[in-house]
Amino acid sequence: MTESNANTQIARAAGTIMFAIVLGQIAGLVRGIIVARAFGASPELDAFFAANRVSETLFLLVAGGALGSAFIPTFTGLLAKDEKDSAWRLASSIANAVTLTLSLLAAVIALFAPQVVRYALAPGLFADPELFSLTVAMLRIQLISAILFGLGGLIVGILNAHQIFLIPALTPAMYQLGIIFGALVLAPSMGIYGLAWGVVLGAATYLLIQIPSLLKLTARSAVARYRFTLGLKDALVRQVFLLMGPRLIGVAVVQLNFWVNASLASQMVEGSLTSLTYGFSLMIMAQAAIAQSVAIAAMPTFSAQHALNQQDEMRASLASSLRGILLMAIPASVGLILLREPLITFLFKRGKFDEHDVQLTAWALLWYAAGIVGHSVMEILTRAFYAQHDTKTPVIIGTIAMGLNVVFSITFAKIFESVGWMPHGGLALANSFATALEATALFIFMRKRLNGIEGGHILRGAIPSALAALAMGISLVGWLYFGKDLANWILLPIGVLLGGGIYAAMLWALRVPELTYITNGVLRRLKR
Repeated sequence: MTESNANTQIARAAGTIMFAIVLGQIAGLVRGIIVARAFGASPELDAFFAANRVSETLFLLVAGGALGSAFIPTFTGLLAKDEKDSAWRLASSIANAVTLTLSLLAAVIALFAPQVVRYALAPGLFADPELFSLTVAMLRIQLISAILFGLGGLIVGILNAHQIFLIPALTPAMYQLGIIFGALVLAPSMGIYGLAWGVVLGAATYLLIQIPSLLKLTARSAVARYRFTLGLKDALVRQVFLLMGPRLIGVAVVQLNFWVNASLASQMVEGSLTSLTYGFSLMIMAQAAIAQSVAIAAMPTFSAQHALNQQDEMRASLASSLRGILLMAIPASVGLILLREPLITFLFKRGKFDEHDVQLTAWALLWYAAGIVGHSVMEILTRAFYAQHDTKTPVIIGTIAMGLNVVFSITFAKIFESVGWMPHGGLALANSFATALEATALFIFMRKRLNGIEGGHILRGAIPSALAALAMGISLVGWLYFGKDLANWILLPIGVLLGGGIYAAMLWALRVPELTYITNGVLRRLKR
């Protein structure tokens, strides 16, 4: 695969994925609006988000660790070498192992759910017996979703390895629709339990929507069939398990940080945990559209380039990917920081979500939004390491960074409280700061690994982006000052259009080539 073909393939796939991810983010926004209107930043919603953390951790530990770091690179490498029978035998073994492991872990955690909530997840909720019992019950319900997500995540990896991106990228939207159904249809009669069952329904939809694509794929290949085996004697299966070992440790450390934040937030003012969840979700929505789309599209290409020993091509593809996401991540960070209050007011301030909840969430989003660039760069670089079958380096760096994150969380929360600021903002800042350190370290190590990452090319994109974002920020500050008395439904859309327009105009004036590529691509699609 030539350098230009590889970059074109990544760009096209990223565009497809970005479209699907944006739909998912819109569904997520609708879900957030509906849930906020029904429950506000209430203690019951704090309990729901705390309980949801367990199933999410299980999925990321087992399925996320295996797929992101071990299965996709190995599976794609086998396909690139035309070893299809070995590839599908590996897929069957990993599917069985993931399903069995998640089922056993879910059963054990369900049995010891009270101890998990009291001593690890949200000790602050133990003071209220009703909230404590509610959290335990919802934890047990949502554990079902971890098993469904595990198998669904594996199918995502299989389809992506075959350059099938649209349906897998739509799965998050299906998950959001399940929760929306729970909030609108189940919650009126079941209360907060309706949201918990909505999570299960969303996870089932996440899995089922992919089955037709998988069946169509297997129908085209004589060797693409399921085997009922764990493949413990298969060298490829053992290789995947060995590769995912360090990744499991890394994911566990990251999740430990979220658990620490949940524990600390549960002991702060009511609504702190919910506001952190909403703030982080809004930041991740932007990051997902910017970086996850590129990272998902680039992963199979990186893996194939590594399998075929095309280091120069991989260096060029990685540099182009990093430059592209910086052009989007920098203005997204500035925009979210400046427009955070009108955005949250516009989206959520209705029903039980009042002005106090707006301020809590805006404060969290301020500090989370500062970390978009770090999160985006890290997303690309970790995939590049995994494509090279190196799970140790990003895990070691990530473990150190997340260890610092825990220290920063405790320290920053105390500092914020001592100066009269809401302490949950310190938890968000800790996440952004630690992620920036992690992204920097990953870049340094990858640069050494590839004998450079075309830093000059990346910098020639980052500098114009920073200048354009500065001009955008100044214009937004002026608009927010002069338009402070306007209704939010006027203030926010005009602010977005103004900021985006000035950023694009500055890029055009500075002759950034990516703007021309995007414009030409849109025009070609419109002509078609």
